[in-house]
Amino acid sequence: MLQKTPEPEVPVQSDIAVQPDLAAILKTGGPRRRLWRTVGVAVVALVVIAGGWAWYASRTTATETTYTTAPVTRGDLTVSVAATGTLQPTNQVDISSELSGTVATVNADFNDVVKKGQPLATLKTDKLAAAVNLAQATLEARQADVQQAQATVTQTAAVYARSQKLIAAGFDTQTTNDSAKADSDRAAAGLASAKANLDIAKANLDIVQSDLGKAQILSPIDGVVLNRTVEAGQIVASSLQAPVLFTLAEDLAKMELQVDIDEADMSKVAVADRATFTVEAFPGRTFPATIAQVRLSPETVEGVVTYKAILTVDNSDLTLRPGMTATAAITVEQVKDTLLVPNAALRYTPPVAVQPTSSSRSVGLLGLLMPSRPGNNRAASTPVGRPSANAATHALWVLRDGKPVRVVVTVGVSDGTHTAVSGGGLTETDQVITAVRTAA
Repeated sequence: MLQKTPEPEVPVQSDIAVQPDLAAILKTGGPRRRLWRTVGVAVVALVVIAGGWAWYASRTTATETTYTTAPVTRGDLTVSVAATGTLQPTNQVDISSELSGTVATVNADFNDVVKKGQPLATLKTDKLAAAVNLAQATLEARQADVQQAQATVTQTAAVYARSQKLIAAGFDTQTTNDSAKADSDRAAAGLASAKANLDIAKANLDIVQSDLGKAQILSPIDGVVLNRTVEAGQIVASSLQAPVLFTLAEDLAKMELQVDIDEADMSKVAVADRATFTVEAFPGRTFPATIAQVRLSPETVEGVVTYKAILTVDNSDLTLRPGMTATAAITVEQVKDTLLVPNAALRYTPPVAVQPTSSSRSVGLLGLLMPSRPGNNRAASTPVGRPSANAATHALWVLRDGKPVRVVVTVGVSDGTHTAVSGGGLTETDQVITAVRTAA
């Protein structure tokens, strides 16, 4: 029969004995926990920094540069100066009335072709005709006065001649002779006065006859009526300011374009320069013109100084009309068979790259956390590709084998879009850089 062996009794410590051991253990474990907590935070920070560095490095290595290029071309370049103005007849005449009066008839209308001396309008002539009659009668009276004075001169001269004979024969007195001489002199003076009055009468008659003739307003040129501002029955008063009744253009087949040229372009423009212009009425058509005159007098409008240039225009087909607004391009220079580059290539400057120094390469990860003092890592202060000191040369950037190459060329004239260049080994097969784009 088996018997169960009783298990040995384990002495049980009282709670009073255990409590001091736990307190000791807790007392000794506190600083270790704080240490491990600090280490954990540092590890996490390093992981975050390393991840940021990896992200930055991946962004840097993944960056790609794309260049926008344009081809170098060969051709002709025309430099022009733009100007605006209006078309006008070569000879335009404003016709007024020298007399005041009432318009009796109007004999011409808009667009009528008239000849020199043709009546355009007529004033009422009743008063003028009466003035002519009065002057004619006055002239006749003055002519009679002259005849009468002439008779008196003849009579007094004969009396004086007889007195002279009687004095010589001793039959007359000196007093009588002197009286006869005085009468003869007075008669001669009266004749001179009568002749002067006759001349005055003739002049008055000429004046009133001229006024009567001016009652008919005649065309001074062969041309066309552009404007008419008079109607029959209208009263014309020319005492203060002569009113414009008709406007005539001599020949619309030959017109002139008056344009305003900016003072900055005056050194480029000269007489005989050729030009082309457009008008809004015919937007798809260009018209030729030639500079005939560049006026010396300046015109200032809102602070802008311009000079008037007169261009001759052939309008044989009568397409153009006076007053049309025109935009002209005056050719001031032409270059034949030259290399051309877009102006954007002349404005392009490549970005300046920062070259790391030995100290910056050795910094590593800490360099991101602790930036260097100012002046340690300096980039080049002057961008590459600026124009040289000589204004006639400029640096272009050409893409060759996928890399930008700096080429110095001689710059010529420009039309605002392209510029003529030469030298620097530039050829028509080159592609000049006009812009750059950096993308991840």
